[in-house]
Order: sequence, then C-alpha cells, then structure tokens
Amino acid sequence: CYIDDLKTTVSTIKAVLLDAKEKSVTNNLVKIWLEKLKDVLYDADDLLDDFSTEALRKDLMGGKKLMKEVHLFFSSSNQFAYGLKIGQKIKAIKARLASIESKANTYGFMVRDSPVETSFETTKRQQTHSFVPKDKIIGRDDDKTALRKLVLEFESEENVYIIPIVGFGGLGKKTALAQFVYNDKMVRDHFELKMWVCVSYVFDAPKKNLEMDQLQDQLREKIGGKKYLLVLDDIWNEDWEEWVSLEELLIDGAKGSKIIVTTRSFKVAKITSKGQPHVLKGLSGDDAWSLFREIAFEQRSMDSTDLAFVQIGKRILERCGGVPLVIRKIASTLYCKKTEKEWRSFKDNELVRIIFQNESKILPTLKLSYDHLPSHLKHCFAFCRLYPKDYEIHVQTLVQIWIDIGFGYFKDLVEKSFFQEVVGERYVGEGLKCKMHDLMHDLAVSIAGAESSIVDSNNITSEVGEKCRHISINASLIPQFRGKKLRTLLRSSNKGVQNFHHETWDFIISNCRRLRVLELYNLNLEMIPCLIHKLKYLRYLDLSRNRRIKTLRESICEIQNLQVLKLDFCSGLKELPKNIEKWGNLTHLGCKNCGLTHMPRGIGKLSSLETLSLFVVDKDGSHGGADLSELSGLNNLRGELIIRNLGFVKNAREQFKAANLKEKQHLRSLVLQWHRAAADDDEKSLEDLQPHPNLEELRIVGWRGDANFPNWVSFLTNLVKIEIKGGKLSIIDLTKVEYMDDTSPKGSQGEPQSFFPSLKFLWLQNCPKMKSWWRTTKPIDDDSNEDDTRVMGTSTMAFRRLSTLWIVNCPLYPSLEELKLVNTSSRPFKQTIKMNINAKTPSTSTSSLPLSNLKSFTGLKKLRIENWKEVDLEGMKGEYLKNLQSLSLANFPNLTSLPEWIQDLKNLRWLSLINFPKLTSLPDEMRCLTNLRKLNTYVPQLEERYQKDIGADWYKIAHIPSVTHWREFL
Repeated sequence: CYIDDLKTTVSTIKAVLLDAKEKSVTNNLVKIWLEKLKDVLYDADDLLDDFSTEALRKDLMGGKKLMKEVHLFFSSSNQFAYGLKIGQKIKAIKARLASIESKANTYGFMVRDSPVETSFETTKRQQTHSFVPKDKIIGRDDDKTALRKLVLEFESEENVYIIPIVGFGGLGKKTALAQFVYNDKMVRDHFELKMWVCVSYVFDAPKKNLEMDQLQDQLREKIGGKKYLLVLDDIWNEDWEEWVSLEELLIDGAKGSKIIVTTRSFKVAKITSKGQPHVLKGLSGDDAWSLFREIAFEQRSMDSTDLAFVQIGKRILERCGGVPLVIRKIASTLYCKKTEKEWRSFKDNELVRIIFQNESKILPTLKLSYDHLPSHLKHCFAFCRLYPKDYEIHVQTLVQIWIDIGFGYFKDLVEKSFFQEVVGERYVGEGLKCKMHDLMHDLAVSIAGAESSIVDSNNITSEVGEKCRHISINASLIPQFRGKKLRTLLRSSNKGVQNFHHETWDFIISNCRRLRVLELYNLNLEMIPCLIHKLKYLRYLDLSRNRRIKTLRESICEIQNLQVLKLDFCSGLKELPKNIEKWGNLTHLGCKNCGLTHMPRGIGKLSSLETLSLFVVDKDGSHGGADLSELSGLNNLRGELIIRNLGFVKNAREQFKAANLKEKQHLRSLVLQWHRAAADDDEKSLEDLQPHPNLEELRIVGWRGDANFPNWVSFLTNLVKIEIKGGKLSIIDLTKVEYMDDTSPKGSQGEPQSFFPSLKFLWLQNCPKMKSWWRTTKPIDDDSNEDDTRVMGTSTMAFRRLSTLWIVNCPLYPSLEELKLVNTSSRPFKQTIKMNINAKTPSTSTSSLPLSNLKSFTGLKKLRIENWKEVDLEGMKGEYLKNLQSLSLANFPNLTSLPEWIQDLKNLRWLSLINFPKLTSLPDEMRCLTNLRKLNTYVPQLEERYQKDIGADWYKIAHIPSVTHWREFL
C-alpha cells in the first residue's frame, strides 16, 4: 500500500515535470524548484529499487521455507523491522514531495496527459519562405550542384520523386539550400508549378484541413497532370501514416514532379523517400574561413597587422565545427572588437559563454531537436556528457549502460542527428563506434547541468557538488570525491593504466552505495572485496583488462540486480563464482580472453543471457564444471560465442547435439576450438555442431577429426567470413552448395547461384593436407589437365563478394582487396581464378602459374606472395592491378629482375622485397611509381647501389619518402 501510494505521487509529480523544465529556461526560481524535485525523485527511486531488490532476494530463496524464515528473523532485514523502516522512509519522502508539489500551483504548471511525451507547441519557430538573398549561402557549391542535378535530371519510375535534405540545426542551411534550388532559373523554367510550405511542427494531414473533401479536390485540381516542384520545409513529424495520408494527395502530378523535404531527422527522410537523402556536413576548412573572414573582417584592410588576427581567428574557427550558424554569430561578435588583445580575450574567456547564451541562438537552435525527444531519449543523450569531446564512443557499451533502453534508441538518436561518424565494426565483437559533434556535446553539457561531470584535479573541489550523480573520473581521484549520491562512476577516458588502491575500494563501498554503473577496467586490480555485495543496486560492472584478478568472491553473486558483467581480457581469472545462477537478471557476461578452466554449473539457468563470449569445457572434469548441455536453453545469445576445449568432450556426439547450436538464431559468430593435446577426434564429427543459418562468421581451430567438411555448411548462406586453422582437412566440399536441389535459388538462366554468396573473408591456415576447397568429378593430381571441365566443375562464380583471401601453409573477384599466399600450391589458386573465366582458356604450363588471369581481381588492394616457387611474375599484367596499394614479394631465389609491369602500379604506396639473392638492380620503371611512400628491402647485394644520395642507382628511388634496407630479416 505504501509503495503504491509512493508510485502514484511520483507519477503525479512527473506529470508537471515537462512544463517545469520548459519554464526553468527563463525562471531561475523554477530551476531551483526543479533541482529539489529531482533530488527527492532520485531518493524515491532508490527506495522503490530497494523494495524490489528485497523482493527478488526472497524469491531466490524459493521453497527453503524454514531457512528463509530463520534467515529473515536474524538478519538486519527481518520482516517487521524492514517494514517499519521502509514505512518511515516512504512517509518522509511523501512529505518532501507534498511540500514540493504545493509549489507547483504557485508557478502555474500544467499537468500533461502524457508525461513521457514532449509538447512542441510551447517553442515557436520563425516561418520560412522561398526567397533567398544573394549572399545567403557560402561554401555549398557541391551541395547546390548535386541538388540541382537531382531536381532537373534524375528520372524516377514514379511520377513524383521525393528528395530529403538532412542535417542537424544550424549545420548547413537546409532551408537556404532548398531556397537556392527553388529560385534557380533553370529550375523555374523546368516546372509548370512551384509551391513552398513551411511545415514546422504542425504536420497533421489526416486530422486537419487536408482531410476535408473540398480542400482535397482543390489540391488535386491544382497539381493534377502538372509537373510541379514542392518544398516541404522543416518536417519534424515521424508518423508514417500521416505522411502516407499527405502523399496520397500529392501523387497526381505529371511524371518528373519533385518534392524537396528538409529535416533534421534521418527517420523522416526514410519515411518520405525510398532514395538516399542528401546529407549536409559541416563546411570545409576553406569555406568556413571564407564565411568567417567575410563577416569578421568585412571592409577591414588585410595589412601585415592583420596576420595576428588571422592566426587568432583560425584558432577560434576550430571551435566552430564547420557550422555556419556558429561561424556567423562568433564572426559578427568579433567584428565589433578592434584590437588583437580583445580578440585574444574573446578566444580565452568569452568563446564558450557565447555558445551557451540564449541570445546567440546557437544552443537554443540545437535544443529544438532535444525538445522533440521523448523523455527516455533525453536521459540517454544527457548521459553522453560524461565522454570528452571527439571521443570515440563504443556503442555497445553505451547501450549496455543505458540499461533497459536498448539499441533501438541509439538508432533513434543517430537518425535525429545527435551522433555522427558512426563506424561499422570490422569484425564481430569490435562493435559500432560513434562520435558527437562538438556542439552536440556542448548541448549535452548544458542539459546535464550539475548532475553529470568529467572530474579532474582542477574541478574536484570546486565545481563538482554533492548532488552530482554521474561522473567520469581518474581512479586516483575517487577518494577525494565528496558526493554520496553517485549512480554512475566511469573510469576517465585517459589512455593507459591507472592504478587502483585497496583504499579506493573501501571508499566506493562505504560512500557510493547507490551506484548503478561502475566501470573499473584496466586498473591493475588484484582482488574484489568481500563487501562488494553492499553495492546492491549495481546493474553494470566492468572489470575487464585487469589481468591480475584470479578469482571473484562468491559474495558478488548477492548483487542480484546485475545485468552486465564485463571480465574480458582478465587473463589471470581461472574460474567464475559457483552461485552464478543467482544472477537471474544477467543479460551480458563478457569473458573473452579470460584464463577460465571451466564454466560453473548452473550457468544454463541464466535464461536472460544475451551475451556469453566464452564457454570452456572442463578438460578432465576435476573442477566439476558445466557441460555443453547447459548451452541448450540459452537461445537468446547474440554476437560471438567461443567454445573452447572441444577435444576433451566425453560422449561427444551426444554433448554436441545437447549444445543445441542450431536454435541460436541470433548468434553472428561461432568459434569452435579444439586442443592440440586432446585425444584423437575422429569420432567427434562436426555434423552435430550445426549452427543456425543466420550465422555470419565461422572459425574452426585445431579440429583434427575426419577429413570432410560437414553437410550443414551448405545452409550457411549468410556467412561473411570463414577461418580454418590447424586442421587435417583434405577437402572442403562445396559441391553441396554449388549443386543445389530443385528448391534452391537459381540464376537468371536456371543455373545455380554462386556458393557462399555473402562471403567476404576466407582464411585457410596450417592445413597441410588440403588440396582443394571443392570436390570434383575426378581426383585432382599433379598430372590432371587443368582445362578438363570435370576437374574445373562449372563456371559458376565462386565467392562473388570475397574481399580478403589468406592461404597460409596449405598446399592449397573483382571485389577482392587483399590476397595473401604463403607456402601455397598453385593448383587450387589457379582453379579459383578459372572459376570465373572460360574453361577453355589455354594454359602455358601446369608447373608454373602465369598470373595473367588476375583480370578477375581488378579490385585488389593488397597482394602478398611468399615462398611460391611455381609463380611466374612475368606473366602478370599490371593493368589488372591498377588499384593495388600494397605489394609484398618474398623468397624468390631464381628471380634476376623485377618485371616491367611494375610501372603500371600507379596507386602503389607500399612495396616490400625480401630475399631475392639473384636480383642485381631495380628497374628504371621505379621512377614511375609516383605515389610510392614506403620501400622496404632485404636484398643485401643492392644496399650499396641504393645508398641515399651517393648510390649509383639512388636516382631510381629518390622520390620515395621512406626507404629502409634491412640488414637482417627475421
């Protein structure tokens, strides 16, 4: 009853919170009132959390009734004492809330029906129009040209084509760019009808006038059959249904009609158009300076005295981030300052303030985007204040810290232009990365206020108050922090190891009991204290890269709210706590590159688990560890799963099936590792480790079982990467993929599609028995006729998206970017090349490989060939390697000269030549390699001829910035 009353009171207060936040911008008393309200709401949240934690603890004790009753009676939280204590706290909080709530009437706050949604009607924006002054746009020539070309020349299948222009507020004059195109003479002559509508916040087609039959008829009559241009400026509404209702009224125009949509939201762009949006970025350095100079200097003569102004101005310009709105405001302010001293003072003292002033319209313009966010996204955005400017944020970490929020909300913020430079992961496990524009970071700082801070030695005693709840801090400063209401403690982003002392642990446990997020990675931690369970509210705990941690205290399992535990790269950690099943809320357990010897029994009961980066089979069973059957029900696992020590599994077929890998549809990467010291694996067939078809990466390491690949490989059509290392495989049989049954997809001529259509990376390493990677109609041997179609199979393209191919220590197309061939037989490679050419192409020899057929690899950027006696370098043609940037050749004992085609490698930037004992000189064509930046050689007999400035042949390589002659090669 007490708890329900408290929840009701909190809900009532939140109903006026949004109105209060908007009024706090101009009313300082309201701002103070808000701070008090936030403080008590945090306390109420802690109390509710405490109650739910206690309820969870009792549930975990389950049916052990007698033990539960005895434990509760003698503990500090027996039912009577606990009820009395929590009742008193609730009364105190309700009294504080009542006092604060009474003030709401004084300030005239409105109660919102939907407290989690932001009302847009309180913030007004100036209406736009189609007229554009001549000097309105500076430095957008490329954007103007591209947009005008789209409007005038692009032909769409549909009558009306929609062109979105996207960028965050103030970034690049989306409206001005649309105005420029709208008023262009060629555009004006191209369309029969032009219309401009400032949509702004009100976009309610189904419910307002556009729904009226009379107006609909008028609109259709106006545009029907005419080629028109319509600009919808400043769209915010992201409701797809409302857009469809409007679109239905606009599709009656003649073919070639265009609609330009300007917006800050990528989601709006996606809803309104099937095509790619035109994305505005910041001005280039030259364009930004042109705009700045035009305003700041204007008519001022540029004599020698102005050089000092130029230097200061360019330093100030760096702070503007290429944003025209900021450049204009700051440049106009500097125009009124006449002396160098005033400019320096502005740079050092006023620059930051002017960005934060309401009068400057800089942050208020950006804040319009923030005001349109729902409340949960506002909290997420403000949290990013804890990262320094230009910091590369790991998206997965950010999302995990935003507990209960999820990746979808990150995408929402990206679509609304709050993040930029989102970089895709290069491999599974690395994760997406992103950055915030400097001005967006300034906005986050402004929004977060005193609640969040990056703490350093300069502000720990002055600026950071006791009400600060989220901090990023150097570990050595933690004991100096005065606040006791922390919810988030992040390790500062300074690179390198920071030392963490036992006293710091004591401070955290004694003074930071309200923590939800604790980040202590790479701090040289040796142990976890027994009292860590006192941090009972923890949801996120990062202990990764602490290589000296050997064990985790069992008391850590008492943190029953824990959802994320990161132990990656804790190489000294040998085991996880035995009572792991108490972590019923755990969703992410990171233990990649840990020294674990086994997994604890009960791990299979963690039904909420979404990340389990490593599962280790107990080698001899001496640790009483979990077996593979505990993976059976963990079907929500995502990302990467590494299973280690498979060679030690007893009853292998039964256990492999029990792992139930084929039901784990969300896994992206699977690594299956055997152990060299394990017994013979012939009985341990890979067939029973079949993964789900959604798998994108597969690594098989050290498997020494039977010599054929499993049948299920034919179903993994989404594979992007295959890596096979250190096995006995003689054939990877892909005929099962190449020759599909009648229900499989076919090409346009009824032919089978290429096998592994998604594959980008193929790595084959230390497989000494491998002769080919597909089965043929007759055995492949050294005497086989390579033109025999029975050997070659069909001409279906193999690996059409392959970008990286590594073949290392194995006897074993246009998009290929990296080729590494080390200690490799030519036959499989020749056959791979010929898979994409006519099988009747004549061959010069079966004993050497003329690389004239590299026309199939015109996208190649990296090529490395080592210890390949059969290769005929003279047979290569440089014209097919025009995109090559890196070339490494090693161990060619009979080569006397480099081929002439090397002069064709116009894009080559890196060249390495290792161990050419008969090579006497480099060709004159080296001078044609004008883009070559680095030359590494280990050819001792050439060293004297190519000594810098004095060698007889130095002139051939004098243009190369970095030349290294290794005296020895390891």
